[in-house]
Amino acid sequence: MVRNLNESSTPSDWRYDYLDKFAKRGSGHTPDKEIPEYWNGGIKWISLADSSKLDNGYIYETDKEISEEGIKNSSAVLHPQGTVVLSRDAGVGKSAVMSSPMAVSQHFIAWRCDNSEKINSWFLYNWLQLMKPEFERQAVGSTIKTIGLPYFKKLKIAAPPIAQQQKIAQILSSWDKAIEKLEALTAAKQKRKKALMQQLLTGKKRFAGFEGEWKTYHLSEIFSERNESGFNDLTLLSITREKGVIPRDEVERKDTSNDDKSKYLRICPGDIGYNTMRMWQGVSALSDLEGIVSPAYTICVPKNNIDAKYASFLFKTPVVMNLFLRYSQGLTSDTWNLKFRHFSEIKITIPEKAEQQKIAFVLSAADIEIETHQKQLSALKEQKKGLMQQLLTGKIRVKLDKEN
Repeated sequence: MVRNLNESSTPSDWRYDYLDKFAKRGSGHTPDKEIPEYWNGGIKWISLADSSKLDNGYIYETDKEISEEGIKNSSAVLHPQGTVVLSRDAGVGKSAVMSSPMAVSQHFIAWRCDNSEKINSWFLYNWLQLMKPEFERQAVGSTIKTIGLPYFKKLKIAAPPIAQQQKIAQILSSWDKAIEKLEALTAAKQKRKKALMQQLLTGKKRFAGFEGEWKTYHLSEIFSERNESGFNDLTLLSITREKGVIPRDEVERKDTSNDDKSKYLRICPGDIGYNTMRMWQGVSALSDLEGIVSPAYTICVPKNNIDAKYASFLFKTPVVMNLFLRYSQGLTSDTWNLKFRHFSEIKITIPEKAEQQKIAFVLSAADIEIETHQKQLSALKEQKKGLMQQLLTGKIRVKLDKEN
């Protein structure tokens, strides 16, 4: 929960006032798209297409560039390096600091912070990050939510003297660097796992001691279907692409399951369940739980010649997902489905079970390592969020170097 400062709770040496009193606010514009001379002129221009690049500190590159002619013949403005930009439309509340002079579209607000005696760019960036939940609450609209410009005219901020702002920004920057380092490590581990899957699950790389030829099977030869219903007393589960098989109440989206669960299917530990209409998108998982799932899922029981964990990895590979797509039935992508009878017809080539288990062990170890990093990353971000709340509201006061 963000604790916003007001005038009465502002520390005595902090200034509480309109943000426009600290930084020069500007909006943006889109030059005429029908005039080629206004585009591709080397001036970076932040548009909705760049929303994914925000919330990561600096913004370095933009999807499109405009020209000096585009600036001259529109309301677009070239903002200096260090300007802080905030999205007021799609991706409401996302912000960044310009790494070089840039212009913005009308979907963004830009604050120039080049008056170093009033506000520091990185202090403002972190304050905007802290205020993001509030910006999201202020956004209105049925399809694309937006914040109107009048809101920003009345936006107030509490800020300490510039030296304290710089110190706060420096402290938070050290956390950002730690987060960035851990994100890069996690991404590297994920890339390594992807390469391992490509090598191990295709036989391009094999472990010592395994030399036998791989064999080709119809999926009906290595799986049977579990089609058991009437277990209403079991826990309702959901099958997800990223989190596997989990209790339905842990899924963030609204519960749309029927009150009548008599036709829901039983799934057991060791089974692989998949979304019948989204198997080709990788929505399948090995279950560690017993429960019931919607009839929209198909439940597969591994036979003795297949290791379930190995199969769960195999089903996520592009080659096999493409097979799932090819064998799915339906006139459009909205109706494509892979019933078990069509699933059964697919052929795959796999090693003996002992080699499957070795491959599954190595890939599972990679998953555990990635999950550990992701938990560390989540904890680090939560810690930073708590620190921001304390530092940016004056609850914890920083000491300047000359005070030590």
